[in-house]
Amino acid sequence: MKYQPRPIDTSTVRLPQELSELGESLAKNAHDVWAVQRLSEGWVYGPVRDSAKKEHPCLVPYEDLPESEKEMDRVMVAETLKCIVALGHRIVSR
Repeated sequence: MKYQPRPIDTSTVRLPQELSELGESLAKNAHDVWAVQRLSEGWVYGPVRDSAKKEHPCLVPYEDLPESEKEMDRVMVAETLKCIVALGHRIVSR
């Protein structure tokens, strides 16, 4: 059987501008969670990804990531926030 991804349709969800700061904080946190996991598995920083040596160029602070890597985190976070809204929940700040 061929895998056919079926994500929740978020194409009509528009996030309010005030969630942009939250999104950036969540993107940074997602990177940090990923980095903690890799570091706990023995990965270290390396200029190029080398799975045999467990080296990865993205084991740096979020601020030092290439913009393309930050954008991947931002997209995942935005889609997660949109999914929450699409499922009928509200995101409110206190």
